[in-house]
Amino acid sequence: MASTIQRSRDGVEKVATGIPGFDIIAQGGLPAARATLVAGTAGSGKTVFVTNFLAAGIQHFAEGAVLVTFEDAPADIRKNMLSFGWDIAQWERESKWAFVDVSPEPNDEPAVVGSYDLGGLVSRIEHAVRKTKATRVALDSLNALFVKFSDPSLIRAELFRITTSLKEMGVTVLFTAERTQDYGAITQFGVEEFVADNVIILRNLLNEERRRRTIEILKFRGTTHERGETPFTVVERGIVMIPLTGLQLTQTSSTLRVTSGIPALDDMCGGGFFRDSVVLISGATGAGKTLLVTQFMNGGFNEGERSLLFAFEESRDQLFRNARAWGMDFDRAEKEGWLKVVNQYPHAMPMEDHLVRMRDVIADYEPQRLAVDSLSALERVFSLRSFREFIIGLTSTLKQQSITSLFTSTTPTLLGGGSVTEKHISTLTDSIILLRYVESLGMMRRSINVLKMRGSAHDAAFREFTIDGEGMHIGDPFRNVSGILTGNPHLVSVGNGADNGDRDD
Repeated sequence: MASTIQRSRDGVEKVATGIPGFDIIAQGGLPAARATLVAGTAGSGKTVFVTNFLAAGIQHFAEGAVLVTFEDAPADIRKNMLSFGWDIAQWERESKWAFVDVSPEPNDEPAVVGSYDLGGLVSRIEHAVRKTKATRVALDSLNALFVKFSDPSLIRAELFRITTSLKEMGVTVLFTAERTQDYGAITQFGVEEFVADNVIILRNLLNEERRRRTIEILKFRGTTHERGETPFTVVERGIVMIPLTGLQLTQTSSTLRVTSGIPALDDMCGGGFFRDSVVLISGATGAGKTLLVTQFMNGGFNEGERSLLFAFEESRDQLFRNARAWGMDFDRAEKEGWLKVVNQYPHAMPMEDHLVRMRDVIADYEPQRLAVDSLSALERVFSLRSFREFIIGLTSTLKQQSITSLFTSTTPTLLGGGSVTEKHISTLTDSIILLRYVESLGMMRRSINVLKMRGSAHDAAFREFTIDGEGMHIGDPFRNVSGILTGNPHLVSVGNGADNGDRDD
């Protein structure tokens, strides 16, 4: 079983929370035997955060837990948290978890000065800690405690009394408090943050009609932590965050080549894609991006490789129908376990949820090759920051596992020109393949070009390709057309002869 206590470089002992990603931004975890305030607006995830901290202690470190509830009844908490797989009732029977119930009765009235004795509460908490051998305690939420006092000036002294007693017992304490807004005063009453050793702020931001949760460590007394906001999400197993600071450029670089599924494209790429490369396919609508993905997947089947396709624009049946039209049997590949297709509308969940879900599917299926069709569907829905964080998090996962990956992106104009993606993420990929329309003498033709391929020589020509019932067929270079890359193709003279609009043979 993993050790929960580690000493940081500055000498402060820290408790591993067990919350995925948090210990990275906390540089080891929460300072041990100290009190931490978790503040946030309604819906920011405070109760889930502190409960996740307690549950992880039981599940991963065999540490007892005590939850002091001032607001929700224990029965409601047991029911709500069961959806995350946290069977609190079972832990109570095993003396691993204890409630100290201070939730209000329906007819409770605010107490007058001095009539509400927290000494009894401290004794109840201490008893629960001894009973469960708890090292983790959470108090949720202190705002409900404030209404029990007609004089809020007593709160600071009483909070100090509680936290001091618990720290003397050697337990690590979390307590939550409400904020009225995501930015501004840390708490509603402006008292709690002065009692706490550490302050964590959760936010549930509304941006362009979409919510995005973030976490910020505002202060850790006497020790270091990452600064700034980090996005997080709440999934079926609790809180998950994927901080970019935790991603390392330590992956190896493979020299092994794999087929694109199109022999002529393999030749253009110097022998195929590198095993751990991320390839971006950029082109206008109808230019052949999904066909290229289909042949890439089919190439994997033929090589005995599992292929995973995340589709954000087309249904499974539509993808399979198109594959049959090009002579490729996706139904058989799926039945034999060589293909897995995951379809999801971009709007169905926040960007962070998409990333967590995709990483879970990758870990479960263990593909050798993967495609995302298309990034543009995600680009248009989410902010630039969240989209770039998604791409960085996904590409890091793919490279660490040496998964050959293909992303598609739709250019904003029909003939190309400008950026190869709407939000300029091309620098995060290893290779770029451009699919472009070429207007020539009243005909719309198609071209393919390997714009970039890190670590390899490649064919720089714009080659014409055609599509028929067997897929994509790449032919000879355009010799008499210029301006394809800029989106302004025009005929040019070749040699001493007049240009007749045909490519050279």
